[in-house]
Amino acid sequence: MRIKLLKIVGIIAAIYITFVVLLEAVFLGYYQPKLESSGIPMLVLTTTDETGESTPRRLARIEVDGKVYVSAHHWPRGWYQEALKNPQVKLEIDGVTADYIGVPVEGEEFQNVATEFPLPFGVRFLMGFPPERDVLRLDPATSTARRAEAE
Repeated sequence: MRIKLLKIVGIIAAIYITFVVLLEAVFLGYYQPKLESSGIPMLVLTTTDETGESTPRRLARIEVDGKVYVSAHHWPRGWYQEALKNPQVKLEIDGVTADYIGVPVEGEEFQNVATEFPLPFGVRFLMGFPPERDVLRLDPATSTARRAEAE
């Protein structure tokens, strides 16, 4: 009886893991570019890796208090690691492309963004309970340069 129960649990776990892998691969690769037509604001974030290769990615855009954010809350999050290593990124928002600086968000600012863009249990379940989310604020490069000059 115990072995049969373990087999059933193992089969259910294997089905769930397969489902999550397929959902993440299909959702991120196929459906995410189409989300804007369903009312989710999107942007294209272009990061550059250590070899100098640029990679554009379509991500959900979060706007809180007039600032633009993106959230790394799926298993695949290479773009986030690239933005940490080289925070000079390009953003395309509503057809306009400009240079931005990616700034990791923590503390109260993180809580504000997480409150505005919550990840309900059902969403986390579908994504296979990925690691804790990370949030990146995207500051226009020109305003960041002006702030640095003022200091």
